[in-house]
Amino acid sequence: MRNLIRLYIGLVLILMVIGLLVVFNASGYLAAKHNSPFHYYFNMHLIKVLIGLGLMIIAAIVPYKYYRQWSKPALLATVFLLIVTILFATRVKGAVRWINLGLIRFQPSELAKLVLIIHLANMLVSKGEKVKSITQGLLYMIFWVVVIAGLIFLQPNVSLSIIIVITAFVLLYVGGASFKHLLSLSIPIIFFGGTFAMLFHHSRRRIIMFYESFAGGKPVPQVLQANIALGSGGVFGVGLGQSRQSDGFVPEAYGDFIFSILGEELGFVGSVLILFIYLALFVIGIIIAKRVADKFAQLLVFGISFAILISAFVNAAVVTGVAPTTGITLPFVSYGGTSLGIGCISVGIVVNIALQEAKLIEVKVLGN
Repeated sequence: MRNLIRLYIGLVLILMVIGLLVVFNASGYLAAKHNSPFHYYFNMHLIKVLIGLGLMIIAAIVPYKYYRQWSKPALLATVFLLIVTILFATRVKGAVRWINLGLIRFQPSELAKLVLIIHLANMLVSKGEKVKSITQGLLYMIFWVVVIAGLIFLQPNVSLSIIIVITAFVLLYVGGASFKHLLSLSIPIIFFGGTFAMLFHHSRRRIIMFYESFAGGKPVPQVLQANIALGSGGVFGVGLGQSRQSDGFVPEAYGDFIFSILGEELGFVGSVLILFIYLALFVIGIIIAKRVADKFAQLLVFGISFAILISAFVNAAVVTGVAPTTGITLPFVSYGGTSLGIGCISVGIVVNIALQEAKLIEVKVLGN
């Protein structure tokens, strides 16, 4: 188990180091444009990485069982933060997603994703076999999924709300819910979600542009530049720090579209290896979950692992033009504070669960 933990942490650190290297190069143009030092955004990102590592260590120390005790209060507090964000946060690029805390901006929706996973894992254990009944168990869980996803949807942050719903439904299925029940409940959610998505100018424009790009119309500008970057990388890439598309061509080159710069600098081989790292993190998470005896811990590790995996592949899908443009970051790589911090806390929780199980195994071995 301890070797798995070392491998898990090592893979996350590799992603963070790659992120630092790419952010250093990809953010230089924007820094110069704003009359800031070339390494300004790199320095900011480095500070966030160090804070993230600190949060990871703390989460790895705190016993995971405390999360079960505080899941409901944490969920209610998160709902309150989401409501405050919608009502009072400053609108940026057509959305209200960040609470300004002075020195930092905090995105409650990223926290909501983790808190919902924790609460659903807790409810699945508490309800037991009742999860197989819609009225006695499943509806209570779906209620919180709709509340959290709905509030994030209203920001609007349609892409993250979709990821949260998918993650929640997969977690509920793994936790014992009937596939037929989940399918029947997903139909109205998809219908109303799609309808309301078209009511927001922000999301409607992105959906229409995505449709037109496939229907033979003009390609989405961000995706076009991202594809040029990916194509420029060839098989093995132009080398770290040698990107040209990051010089004002690819928007959010150090953020949401950092995967395109990775593709340019590391090539097709490097891009695939990055995606394999995320897949490896998911597989390691599954192995850890299967070795843990506590069902709450099993579900928590699975939910966290799946959320990281789907976020990574959605980001790659957006950059390659397979999915509509979203604001989903590449976990542990993209420039950002909240997503990086919550990701590090999530990793810390998985590590804590694995360490607790490793200690139990060692005690049993010594006892024998």
